[in-house]
Amino acid sequence: MRKTVMVVFGGRSSEHDVSVVSAATVSKAIPEDRYEQILVGITKEGAWLQAPSLESLEDGSWRNSETHAVLSPETDHTLYLVRGDEIKKVTIDVAFPVLHGLWGEDGTVQGIFETANLPYVGCGPLSGAITMDKFFTKVIADSIHIPQAAYVPVRSWELEDMDAVVERIEKERKYPMFIKPSNAGSSVGISKAHNRQELISGLKLAAVHDSKILVEETINGREIECAVFGYRGNTYATGVGEIIAAAEFYDYDAKYNNADSKTVVDPELPEGKADEFREAALAIYRACDCFGLARVDFFLEEGTNRVVFNEINTIPGHTSISMYPMLMEHAGHPMAEYVPELIEMAYRRH
Repeated sequence: MRKTVMVVFGGRSSEHDVSVVSAATVSKAIPEDRYEQILVGITKEGAWLQAPSLESLEDGSWRNSETHAVLSPETDHTLYLVRGDEIKKVTIDVAFPVLHGLWGEDGTVQGIFETANLPYVGCGPLSGAITMDKFFTKVIADSIHIPQAAYVPVRSWELEDMDAVVERIEKERKYPMFIKPSNAGSSVGISKAHNRQELISGLKLAAVHDSKILVEETINGREIECAVFGYRGNTYATGVGEIIAAAEFYDYDAKYNNADSKTVVDPELPEGKADEFREAALAIYRACDCFGLARVDFFLEEGTNRVVFNEINTIPGHTSISMYPMLMEHAGHPMAEYVPELIEMAYRRH
């Protein structure tokens, strides 16, 4: 008998559109002979809708669905599909969240699944929360002595006295510097400041996306990523890939809209550095209590060849240009293999 998998995608975050593309890719990798799928999309306004088909994800028509999906918080794994006066009850065996960013990757949806006693793919509420929040990820990295960019934390309410904030930052950091919202993904809200005016503009932009802001030193170097898969003692880190950005840094536009940005699997690196990246990725993954999958991002610092941790993503993208599936496939683990294994992992943890 086939198990029923609820694939959840979309969401209210700034990464909504990327999530829809990732979900379509993941859905195609779920074997039909073992699993029945129910596709549940969350609109930008927060409505949960049943998508009628995979094609509706690809053409966007799922947003016009008139069937609302309501997951019961009770422990019977019931999903109510509501269309007008008609209510259909479906029993869900496992949830597969393909949500990027806030209200999805940050542990909030995972908390709903925990409340409903529903098995689900990927990291739990705690690891989702701390890895989504760059400030707290930095605290974890410091605790295990992983090198990372030095930073100045700023709260959005402090920007009411912008002069004082700028003065404090300039005392601690030199231009150029990066300004990042603490909770955001796909490089949304990130900017690079070369002078005071750009710093002020960057702080205001970051404050649109989060109340916590990080102002980081600039690390000049190559952007390197590593895929991690598994749990506890059964955790595996792939080889590494390199991002070659078509812009000054790998922002949202360079990542998704600029065809000149490139991803290189198994790039040439100084001897021993690939293993150093893998070891650091596993250390971060375990320290953050991750489960299932994550992508860990680094820099290889120019001039020193120092491995510098950047961030970790617990629901990595699965678009045609996403590094995680590329790295897994290069390591001999195509999506048709590891996607169903992620679903079975959810049962083992449960």
